[in-house]
Amino acid sequence: MELNHYINGNWYTSVNGQERNITNPANGKIIAHTVDGTTDDVKTAIRVARSAFDQGDWAELCSTERSKLLIEVAIRIEKHLDTIAELEMLDNGKPLHEAKIDVQDAADCFRYYASIIRTATGQTYNTAPALETVVVREPVGVCGLIVPWNFPLLMSVWKIAAALAAGNTIVLKPSEITPITAVKLFEIFDDIGLPDGVVNLVMGDGKIVGNELAVSHDIDMISFTGGTDTGRHIMKAATGNLKKVSLELGGKSPNIIFADTDIDMAVDYALYGIYYGAGQICSAASRILVEDSIYGAFVERFVIRANNITVGAGDNPNTEMGPLVSEEHMQKVLAYIQTGKEEGARIACGGNRLTNMELENGYFVEPTAFIDVKQHMRIVQEEIFGPVVTIQKFTNESEAIEFANNTKYGLAGSVFTKDYNKAWRVIKKIKAGITWINTYHENYYEAPWGGYKESGIGRSLSESGLDEFSELKQININLQPDMIDWFRE
Repeated sequence: MELNHYINGNWYTSVNGQERNITNPANGKIIAHTVDGTTDDVKTAIRVARSAFDQGDWAELCSTERSKLLIEVAIRIEKHLDTIAELEMLDNGKPLHEAKIDVQDAADCFRYYASIIRTATGQTYNTAPALETVVVREPVGVCGLIVPWNFPLLMSVWKIAAALAAGNTIVLKPSEITPITAVKLFEIFDDIGLPDGVVNLVMGDGKIVGNELAVSHDIDMISFTGGTDTGRHIMKAATGNLKKVSLELGGKSPNIIFADTDIDMAVDYALYGIYYGAGQICSAASRILVEDSIYGAFVERFVIRANNITVGAGDNPNTEMGPLVSEEHMQKVLAYIQTGKEEGARIACGGNRLTNMELENGYFVEPTAFIDVKQHMRIVQEEIFGPVVTIQKFTNESEAIEFANNTKYGLAGSVFTKDYNKAWRVIKKIKAGITWINTYHENYYEAPWGGYKESGIGRSLSESGLDEFSELKQININLQPDMIDWFRE
């Protein structure tokens, strides 16, 4: 499988002709070759996107017509759902049933934004006699979109659907590790006949492709999902022309379990909160805080359930948790596990790479849980982004809130209790943008997604996501123009 750039309605190889291998994380085998983008490749894509935006063919297209095209994208995604899901599974490693959910969600996201641009309205104010003030939404311009490898298709669509709905042109940089389904999406764009230059795809290393998008004065907005350190670099690079910046970054999200909850239900959600996606989710519940009176019982039941999770390749229908995305990332996660041991935490389950039988060439790590942890430990403070969780006890409500908020992150958090007054008190004090009570990972396009503190700037999804890719313009109309006589003749 040969994967190329998509620029100005055509497929291109890179200027330097270099390629990189794409591997299946379940077995380490090469499944595709992709071009490796250069600065010149990115500049070409930006120039094309700039020209397409300035010509106005897309931005000035009426919302009804833009909506129809976005719906057609959704229809095509669903038509090829099984094929796209299989490619996502091979590229990312996630179980096939998870990949199918992601692909359907991608189609639904296009439908959502297709619907709200049919109903989105401006505002009108009667500000003074014979004066009308109108506020309208306009596209930002050329948007550079940089997406991660954990949800290759879905994270691309979260940005692309909103950006296109608002009338922008785009240059997308998928992860250099997982670019396959982005290429399939652009094949759909090509098939339905979006105007040339509206959507552009450049693949390659973030230090080259992503950096050029961030520094370019012809990019009006940069939207990035990924690690906090990279987000900080992008934000600094974007200051050259003070472009609009949207960042969804890391997380170290607390899952607070009070003693009055149903323990079995809490354990069930706690497993889902951390081990879904092999923990490679920015909002994963990677810190479990348990009230001391049920701590022992919770840990015992959690460990039993965690040890029963079936780890394997995504095409095995029995697989419940797949591999990590790459050997490099697996080594990073294993290094954190070693750090936890050295810090004095105790492994309650897991802690090892899985190499038995058919897993020996893949990047599999056991579902891992640390107990006897302290708040200052790196495994408590830093994002591991793998199937590793810390289980920490607390004595009262105020201590639970203190522990929950005592990291630099603020993406997500949850509370489990039968006392809804307590749940509301606690959840209101959690410094996080996405929170749950007696559930986890629920997410709907109608609600905004984003974080506090070092977990990011701005919001995805909902009308807030459309606002991110829009500018608001104030227009004042004098209905009875006459001399103002501000200065004497």
